[in-house]
Amino acid sequence: MAKSKSILLGFLIGGTVSAAATLLMTPSSGRDLRIRAKEQGTDLKELMLKLKEDSVRLKQQISDTSKEGVTLIKNLTNEMKESIEEWKTAVEPHQENIQEYLKQIEASLKELEENVQKKNEA
Repeated sequence: MAKSKSILLGFLIGGTVSAAATLLMTPSSGRDLRIRAKEQGTDLKELMLKLKEDSVRLKQQISDTSKEGVTLIKNLTNEMKESIEEWKTAVEPHQENIQEYLKQIEASLKELEENVQKKNEA
């Protein structure tokens, strides 16, 4: 917020200084200067209004985007929790079988190692 105020203040000061410099340095009649000053003032007002509208739009977009991000993260978290629960319920009934298969594989590996050692010793 402080940055947008600084930018806005910079535009305002810059516009004022440039308008004053233009008024003082142009060899025109007073009437022409008044007309140009009025036009520049109008242009500056329009620019300030546009900047204000753009900043309000940007603020709204940032707010909407952050809200959407929070919603997406919540949904993703819920989906992950559901997937883990589904995986647990799918694996749990087979857990004993898996452990038995692992024991059989381990026993087969030990037997294979023993056979290899016996062949190497012989």
